[in-house]
Amino acid sequence: MTRTEYPWLLPSAMADAELPGDRARAGSRARRTVRDWVVDITAFLIAAAIALIALAAIENEGSTPDAVLVVDSVIGAAACCALWVRRRWPVALAAALTVLSIVEPVAGGAMMVALFSLAVHRPFKPTAIVGAGALIVAPLQPWLRPDPETGYLTSVIFGVLLILLVLSWGMVVRSRRQLVLTLRERARRAEAEAELRAQQAQRLAREAIAREMHDVLAHRLTLLSVHAGALEFRPDAPTAEIARAAGVIRDSAHEALQDLREIIGVLRGPGDTGEGERPQPTLATLDGLIEESRRAGMKVTVDQRVAAPEDAPAATGRTVYRIAQECLTNARKHAPGAEVTLTVTGGPGDGLTIEVANPAPTEPFERVPGSGQGLIGLTERATLAGGRLEHGPTPDGGFVVRARLPWPAA
Repeated sequence: MTRTEYPWLLPSAMADAELPGDRARAGSRARRTVRDWVVDITAFLIAAAIALIALAAIENEGSTPDAVLVVDSVIGAAACCALWVRRRWPVALAAALTVLSIVEPVAGGAMMVALFSLAVHRPFKPTAIVGAGALIVAPLQPWLRPDPETGYLTSVIFGVLLILLVLSWGMVVRSRRQLVLTLRERARRAEAEAELRAQQAQRLAREAIAREMHDVLAHRLTLLSVHAGALEFRPDAPTAEIARAAGVIRDSAHEALQDLREIIGVLRGPGDTGEGERPQPTLATLDGLIEESRRAGMKVTVDQRVAAPEDAPAATGRTVYRIAQECLTNARKHAPGAEVTLTVTGGPGDGLTIEVANPAPTEPFERVPGSGQGLIGLTERATLAGGRLEHGPTPDGGFVVRARLPWPAA
């Protein structure tokens, strides 16, 4: 969270929240800021000024002995100096000065400052208890040491109103500080949640890109591996067959580079590649995938009973394409030479069903390395599309993949 540019203008309790959390966790006392020093000095001067005014009034009255004046002066100075610990012990100081002010008018200013500090730094309950005590003893001081220039009732009313004003002002300041701290904590939590959501979105995007790379590049690289293996184990093959295999290798490498460039373009962001986006595969482009597999030497039987494949939702069509692509890749790796049957049926309102099956291989072959993550990715892809996918071996030793995807009615 962005910190305040001038933390020295904040109270110590609020400025301390801007610092690293080690000090707060350690429980150390907040250090005074420049603002705190200014406020403390001002409070001390105000209390001292009130004490001097009260002392001058007592001296002008003329009936007070000099010894009492000296005692009043010392106690008034001690009460003003005690205000420097009002942040550490606000309850004890306010209670002590309240009791002291009963017999010492010079301590009245320090008592008001202490009550204000109590209302700012402590919750309502201790503030209400000490404040109630101050209101109760408010009539005693004018009675014990009356001011000859001011009537008793006037002194009591003025003292009560002043106490209520100071306590109310302190409570308002405390409420405002708590509101600011609450808003700051909410902002900090919102920033943390936003950062977490961004990290989750980035992780999901990376998983999607990784899944797309697997589905796309595995198909191309399998073609390269199969035909390169055929050239390696059949160096005496006819020239035409070697040329056809080399052409498939070249085309597959070119398509793999194009697909990789497309995925990297997604990572870079729009406008960084300098090229237009390639069209995404759909159900209508499934025939091109099958034709490509046949040119690579696969035996593929297709049973497509979808009247208007171009009308299928783009996301559903792309999912069907990726399922067929991964299944053809797996059949090429694990059952080369076997005839693959691909069936696609469905329509609007009925959904789409795709089934890819292949029998067990009948001839020995060189296995292409694979981790088996493709079927896991297909299951996740079908689930994200709102459908389901099942796969497993058949009784004759073959393998079948069956998926059902939604196609809402028009």
